[in-house]
Amino acid sequence: MERSEVARYWEANADTWTRHVRAGHDIYRDALNTPSFLAMLPPIAGLSGLDIGCGEGTNTRQLARLGARVHGVDIAPTFIRHAQAAEAVEPLGIVFQTGDGHALPFEDCSFDFATAFMSLMDMPDQGRALSEAFRVLRPGGFLQFAILHPCFVPPHRKVLRDEAGRAWAIEVGGYFDAIDGRVDRWWFETLSAEERKKDAPFLTPRFHRTLSGWVEMIVQAGFVIERFLEPRASEALAAAQPVVADTRVGPLALLVRARKPGPPVPAS
Repeated sequence: MERSEVARYWEANADTWTRHVRAGHDIYRDALNTPSFLAMLPPIAGLSGLDIGCGEGTNTRQLARLGARVHGVDIAPTFIRHAQAAEAVEPLGIVFQTGDGHALPFEDCSFDFATAFMSLMDMPDQGRALSEAFRVLRPGGFLQFAILHPCFVPPHRKVLRDEAGRAWAIEVGGYFDAIDGRVDRWWFETLSAEERKKDAPFLTPRFHRTLSGWVEMIVQAGFVIERFLEPRASEALAAAQPVVADTRVGPLALLVRARKPGPPVPAS
């Protein structure tokens, strides 16, 4: 699938996606993935950062609240419009602009760090996107990103539940299949039947790679891998937010931090 077609899908999703996530329907993001991502993040106060695939900007704003000077880029203009509108209401000094992760509109060595919250997996050429992130980072800078876990969310994934509805296993298949643009049709799990009558499902192109494939791409881009994290809901969180309870059986996301060789960039 060509990058232009991927962009059309995400532009078509952007208005509904923004409305639903801002209404609190992305439980995985808000309750588990983003808190885990931020807890893993090194100190960034005083650093310049780039959020790649920023969407409507909620996570980008979290970075700015930690004291970073942040740019956000996304391939869908409507996402950028919503992000800029939020910035106008509550300015945090963020610059949002339309941009393609495969060809970032910045000079070499422009940023101290880069992030990608669940966006690199949606790009058809992840190796090129990783190389672009490496290019715009200063020596010693880091990239931290989250993706669907290649091992536990391959092309086929099904949560197996007991009679009481409790998750007890994850059924997976097609792990070694190279998926290049299969379009998945879905809603957020918490969206009611009535809401699903009003809004069409998201159509999202899928580009699955194996775990070893991701490691190879990261290393080929020039990065040194520092850390992996597989977010798991606590018992208390699983009880409060049953949507994420399956992560106590197997992770939904994989978080990675990788560094461009050089002296670490000091945070102020």
